[in-house]
Formats: sequence, structure tokens, C-alpha cells
Amino acid sequence: MDRPRGVGRGTLVSLLIISSVTAVVLWQHQAIYDWARLRNYVPPPEIAALAASTTMNGTAKHLFYVNQPELQDKEQFNQSCTDSEQSIVLGCYIQNRGIYLYNVTDKRLDGVEEVTAAHETLHAAYDRLSAADRKRIDQLTEQAYKNIQSERIKKTVESYRTKDPSVVPNELHSIIGTEVRNLPPELENYYKRYFDNRLAIVSMSESYEKEFESRDALAKDYRQQLESLRNRVNDLNRDLATRANELSVTYKNLQNSRGTTDAATFNTEAKIYNNKVAAYNADVGNVSLLIDKHNALLEKYNAVVLEENELIKAIDSRPSTINAE
Repeated sequence: MDRPRGVGRGTLVSLLIISSVTAVVLWQHQAIYDWARLRNYVPPPEIAALAASTTMNGTAKHLFYVNQPELQDKEQFNQSCTDSEQSIVLGCYIQNRGIYLYNVTDKRLDGVEEVTAAHETLHAAYDRLSAADRKRIDQLTEQAYKNIQSERIKKTVESYRTKDPSVVPNELHSIIGTEVRNLPPELENYYKRYFDNRLAIVSMSESYEKEFESRDALAKDYRQQLESLRNRVNDLNRDLATRANELSVTYKNLQNSRGTTDAATFNTEAKIYNNKVAAYNADVGNVSLLIDKHNALLEKYNAVVLEENELIKAIDSRPSTINAE
């Protein structure tokens, strides 16, 4: 009968080497993954420009480039970012796949691609935070959020909270880092891990948001003026209708009194009537002027609304509807 054989020294060494390599791979899997993704990657000029203009430092560039970001048109973007939400989406970060950015070509919205690139890079950064770091950063961003005055930002965050509260800390991490100017020192210092000048990104965000806000404010002002003019025209028209009836009655009375009233009395009453007619006709002219002013203002209002719609269309990445035959 053959005796059981022990494990040879060579076999034992081989097993130890395999075990050691496996342990290293498990320990350094992220570094190996990053190395594989970046080994032959050369960022296209437009992607490198986004990294430069957002002042990404080495850490942020690493996160940005390892996700091989792409600027995409509407069709490509909707194939890459398949979230079914109905709001306008300008970018998405998909773990182990990449960062995808909607290509906004309207020059009035310069900066939107840069802010989106920084926003999505911060999602990638959040994904890699240690449990301890994430806990602390979540505390800091939630605290900072309580001091935010922007209704737009609060509306955005609360829409995330309504849809899925679990994503709010991650979204706050990106939104606060790219859109909020004044932060507590500890949080400001944290974002220096990724950006040399975070406020440059915030300035770009504020710049393109002003394109919307200024038109919103102007449209609101025009609406208020238009409403005031319509009210004045309606009030004058009602007054003129009343006065027209009164003048009609006065005129008939004058005609009936002709020949039966002494000349002095008739002439006095006729003069009063003529003065009222002159005032009436002047107000008819005023109504015409108000209507002309209203119509000119309405043209300005429509032009602003058209510009607003153009800007919204420029950032609307949602698929377009198809007309049926």
C-alpha cells in the first residue's frame, strides 16, 4: 500500500505565493482597477479643459479621468444616463462605468458643463470616502445645508429627499461643494482635497444661474406692470362707459331745451357739456396710449419668456417626443 505523501516544499511555496498575491489583489483592488483604467487613457482636449477650468488638483483629476468622462449629445446622454426621473439632468456618475456630461452649446450658459463635471467628480469622491470620513462629512454638509438661503438649492435637495432620502447626503456633498459660496472652515478645508480654487466653480454656477434668475425677475416685473396697465385700462373703460351714458342723456336734454331755455342758460349748460366731452375724449386718448404701452410691454415680456424657454431647452437633456403621422 502506498503511503500518503506530504506536501512538497515547492508546492507549499507556490501556495504561499498565490495566497500572498490574492491578498495583495484584494487589498489593492481599487489601485489595480484605477491603473487598468488609466494605463492607456489620454483625456480628450475638452475633458482636460474641464479639469483645468474647475481647478481640479491631482486627486480630483485622478477621480475624473479614471471614470473616463464623456461630453455627449442628447441621444448618447440618454443612453448613458438611464435614470427615469422627469427633471432635467445634466450629468451622471455610474460606479465602475464612468462620468457622462450633457453637452450644452448655448454660450449664455458657459460654465454649466464645468460645474456638472465637478459635481459628478464629487460623487465619485464620496463613493471612495472611508466610513469615518463619510460620517463626518455628512454631518458637516447637513449642518451647512441648514444655513443655505437659496430657494432653488433647497427645492432641489428636498426633491431628492422626497424621492429617495438615502441619496441626500451624497447629493449635498456635490451640491454644496460646487454651488454654495460660504462654508464653515472645516468643510471648506475638506474640499481642498479636490479643488485648488473651489470658489471658481461656485462663480461659474452663479454666472449661469443669473441667466435664468435675471430673466425670471424681469418677466415677473413685466407681468406686474402688465397687470397694472390692464387694471387701469379696465377701470378707465368702465368709467368712460358710465360717462358716455351721462353725456348722451345730457346731450338729449340740451337738444330738448333748445328754444325753451333762455340763451344764457343754454350756453352755460352747453359749455359744461362741451368741457365734459373734451375730458371724455382726452381719456379715450389716454386709454389708447395705455393700450399701446401695454402692447409694447407685452412684446418685451414675450421676448424674455422666449429667451427663458431657449435656455431651458439648451439644458433639457430629456428625450424629445416623436410626432405621429
